[in-house]
Amino acid sequence: MNKILIRICVFFIVIVLFLLILLRSRSPFGRDNSSFASEPKEEITKIEFSENGKKLTLEKKGEAWLVNDKSEARKSGVLFILRILKEIKIKSPVSQDLYNTEISAKKIAPVKVKVYEKRSLLKSFFVYKTTSNNYGNIMKIKEASKPFIVYVPGYDGNIGSGFMLNELFWRPYTVFNLLPSEIASVNLENLSDTSSSFSIINKNNHFFLSGPSGNLTGWDSSLVARYISYFAYVPFESWAFKLEEPEKKSIEAQKPLYKLTVITSGGKKVVLTLWLMHSDKDSSEKNDSDRLLGKTDDKDELFIMRYFDIDPVIKKRSYFYQK
Repeated sequence: MNKILIRICVFFIVIVLFLLILLRSRSPFGRDNSSFASEPKEEITKIEFSENGKKLTLEKKGEAWLVNDKSEARKSGVLFILRILKEIKIKSPVSQDLYNTEISAKKIAPVKVKVYEKRSLLKSFFVYKTTSNNYGNIMKIKEASKPFIVYVPGYDGNIGSGFMLNELFWRPYTVFNLLPSEIASVNLENLSDTSSSFSIINKNNHFFLSGPSGNLTGWDSSLVARYISYFAYVPFESWAFKLEEPEKKSIEAQKPLYKLTVITSGGKKVVLTLWLMHSDKDSSEKNDSDRLLGKTDDKDELFIMRYFDIDPVIKKRSYFYQK
C-alpha cells in the first residue's frame, strides 16, 4: 500500500513540475500572438518594411548596412532599430474600443515588418503608428491577432518612429563630409550682415580670401586652412518631418540667415540655406537659440541643425584676422 502511495505522490509531483515549467514558458496572451522580439542565433542581417505598396530594405552586406541595396545606412539608426527588434516587450493589451477609435476609425495603415537572419525569417508583425500612447505604436503579430502596446525596457521614447519607410531617414545625417583637398571654393553669404560675407578659393592648396568688393589682404592663412578643415564633418540633428507642408513653404519663403555654397574639386556644387527656427510651433516670435532649419539644393526636405554643429563653418570675415 505504501509503495502505491509513494508512486502516486511521485507521479503527482512530476505532473505539477511539468505544468509549472509549461506555464512559465508561455505568454499570458498566447506566445503565437504576443511574441514580438526577434531572437537570432548570431545576428539579424536583414529588415524589411512595407506599407501601402511601398517597401524599404535594410540589409547587412559585409560590415556595412545598406538602404535599399544602394546607400550606406546611418549607423545610429540601424543600432536603434536592432535594439527595438531584439528587446521589445508587451507593455499592455489594447481594448477593442481603443483599437477601433485610434486605428480603425482613423484608417491607419500598418507597417509590415519582416526580420531575417540570412535567409531565415525570424519574425514578422504589424506596426500601427499612433499618438494614443507614449511609445507611438500599437502592434499585432497578424492582422487578425490581439493588439498590444509594446515598448523597450529602459527606453521611454517613441519606438514607433523607428519603423520608417522614408529612405532619407536611414541615410547619414551629414551635410558636408569633405577633406580640404576636395574643396575648390567656399562662399558664405551672411544675409543679416553682408559685410561679414566672404569667399575662399583653393588653388593647388593655396587659399585666396575675398569679400563682396574684391580680394582681401592681411588675413591669416592658417586660420583659413583651419576653417576649410571644418568641412570634414558637418552633421545635422534630424529631419523636420513633423512640419506640415504649408509651414515648410512659409519658412522657405522667408529671408534666410545664411547661404553657404561649396564647390568640390570634382565640380559638385552644394548650396546650404539656413533659416531661423521657432522654438514653439504656436509662436512666430520666440526663436530657438540652439537650432536652425536648413536645406540643401540636393535634398527635398528641411532638416534641423544645432548651432553647435554649424557654428564652425558660419564664421564672420573677421575670424580670419589675428585678434
